[in-house]
Amino acid sequence: MSGAKTAFSGQVALIATMHGKDTVLAPPLQRLGFTVETADGFDTDRFGSFAGEVERQGDMLDAARAKARAAFSHSGERADWVIASEGAFGPSRIAPMLAEAKELALAWRPADDLEILTRQVSFTTNFGHLDVAPGADIEGFLTRIGFPDHALILRSGAAVLAKAVTDRAALDRRVSGAEAPVRLETDMRAHLNPTRMGEIARLAENLAARLAAPCPECGAPGFGRTGVETGLPCGGCGAPTDLVAKEIWSCGACGCSERRARGDGRAVADQSECPLCNP
Repeated sequence: MSGAKTAFSGQVALIATMHGKDTVLAPPLQRLGFTVETADGFDTDRFGSFAGEVERQGDMLDAARAKARAAFSHSGERADWVIASEGAFGPSRIAPMLAEAKELALAWRPADDLEILTRQVSFTTNFGHLDVAPGADIEGFLTRIGFPDHALILRSGAAVLAKAVTDRAALDRRVSGAEAPVRLETDMRAHLNPTRMGEIARLAENLAARLAAPCPECGAPGFGRTGVETGLPCGGCGAPTDLVAKEIWSCGACGCSERRARGDGRAVADQSECPLCNP
């Protein structure tokens, strides 16, 4: 859309970040016509830090909302939109042995308090930790988490020994000189974790696509999927299953909504997914 006038031409999108997320959040917004700025000197760690010095208050959306509103105030209330994102990592509920990455992006329009959200969940993450004693073999762990391109946080008990560790010599000195086992944790801050930054880039594209979708009733931006209905019928017996049957698309401005078929076109569930055919 470069050079072409769009619905967002001349509007300022302010990104609330201190960890370089603007490098991947800005390009798709600029393609929509936004002038993109960052909130200089804005401390996002006060809303929760991965090292645990500050506990996040509420859930991911609560934190993103707090960031967006604080960044707007910090910038002198000059933006048309404020963009904030939040991530969370841990064992998957579906496959507890695998680490799961959750990412959320919020676009907030202060003028009318319109919020547009995108969320994604994936297994594309290096999230992990390893407790080690002096002399322990850590090569396999370091290879798996992508060190040194991906940084580490070092802990001893509840104490944080170091963050943003990417130097192997410094890492070895910390481990060998410790009196107690040291926990090596992946540093999940975006600017120190290329894998996570890649997922935020994907999230940014989805947010831009959502912003570019006008409501069919009122024309406000952000018409998209906001919920689902379960009950996809079994292809064998026809009974409803727990799988998604319909998607709910709605507008955050006027509230209109539509029930739509699944985006993947799937109309029936396999018998292996049916609680009656496969109890």
